[in-house]
Amino acid sequence: MTELPEARTARRRYVTVCALLWLPSGLGLASMVLLLSERGMSLATIAGLFAAHSLTVAALELPTGGLSDVLGRRPVLAVAGVLNVVACVLVGLGTTAWVLSAGMVLMGAARALSSGTAEAWYVDTVQECSGPDAELRTGLSRGGSATSAALAVGMLLGGALPWLLGLGPDLGARLSEATSGAVLPLSVPMLLGAALRVALVCYVLTVLREPPRPPATLRSVLRGVPVTVLGGLRLGGSDALVRRILLTAAAVGSAVAAIELLIPGRTVELTGAPGSGAMVYAALSCVGFACNGVGSHLAPLTARVAGSGERAVLVCLGTGATGLLLLAVTATSAHPAATALAVVGFCLLYLGIGAASPNQNDLLHRRVAGAGRATALSVQSLALQLAGALIGLVVGAMRPGPLPWLLTGALLLSGALLWLRRVGARPAPGKAIASGSPAGMS
Repeated sequence: MTELPEARTARRRYVTVCALLWLPSGLGLASMVLLLSERGMSLATIAGLFAAHSLTVAALELPTGGLSDVLGRRPVLAVAGVLNVVACVLVGLGTTAWVLSAGMVLMGAARALSSGTAEAWYVDTVQECSGPDAELRTGLSRGGSATSAALAVGMLLGGALPWLLGLGPDLGARLSEATSGAVLPLSVPMLLGAALRVALVCYVLTVLREPPRPPATLRSVLRGVPVTVLGGLRLGGSDALVRRILLTAAAVGSAVAAIELLIPGRTVELTGAPGSGAMVYAALSCVGFACNGVGSHLAPLTARVAGSGERAVLVCLGTGATGLLLLAVTATSAHPAATALAVVGFCLLYLGIGAASPNQNDLLHRRVAGAGRATALSVQSLALQLAGALIGLVVGAMRPGPLPWLLTGALLLSGALLWLRRVGARPAPGKAIASGSPAGMS
């Protein structure tokens, strides 16, 4: 089937939104902990600030998904961008714990609002112009590649900017003095991120178009959002394929949690110093994001070679589980060959989950109606985050070594094996499972 120009335009705009959404996040990831430390926050306080962010995302994930399904994708994305602008300014300039806490909470709210919203817009738009059988996997994979590339570039740029400001003759000190200490070299990535968020809001408001929805009143929102959220929670129980996707998301969340908890300590152990370990971890994270993006780009090819999207998920998650196994067998060795093998395992994990995601989401979007699409993506994200938090606590309580990697590898392999059996035929067009009823929006 020949792709329509409208579908190509929607894909290009979706990829641009993905890049604008995640480039500022990469900038912030590279310098946030160091910035908070420079502001005088203790490690315990920093952990509390990150916990405030995570809890906000978890608490708002489903309600904001329902809000996107009721009000529309464009206004929710725009509000997420505005909240992120305020959050970046507060975190970049804040000097007290309460200001920084407000920034982290707003950042969490913005993350929940944007979770799945751009993807839902893309699928809505393509299916409107090309029908319910429109090809989605290519656009989803390119969006994933753009996200990974933006994170990798943001990490590199966010780490380099404070360093470059320190190269000049007291440039960083003069910047701080000129702003009475409000702007530090480490603040610059966050403030640049705020500027990029402004560009995102302008792009969303001027370029993203979506089908007209029934006029939303406060009463319709208060009725429609809870109905949509409850429908989203029922998705896993009412459809075997959706339940399989949610369990797979939980397995992926477990693997990512192990990486984020264990790899930084491992790099410090191998390099012998926290500073050099942090640099190695930042570089390794960039490599991981790049592998994730390559995997996402290869998702359509993987599905063609494997014979179906279901088999592609099986192969890709199996590849990721192999990567965790390599990390397990090299967990106690400092030999250069073992280190190289561990890097290969790290890359295989990100390559595998990057290629699996577009194939899973292609199946999900063909099973869930547009009225509940953003909510379904929010349920998927929530499964990933909650499993990651739980397994993170378990892994954190274990002794460093092969066992944590074997545990998470077994979980990811279990997620892969869920796809051994063929998924039943999808519902007929127009009868896909909806997580909420349009009647709740009237």
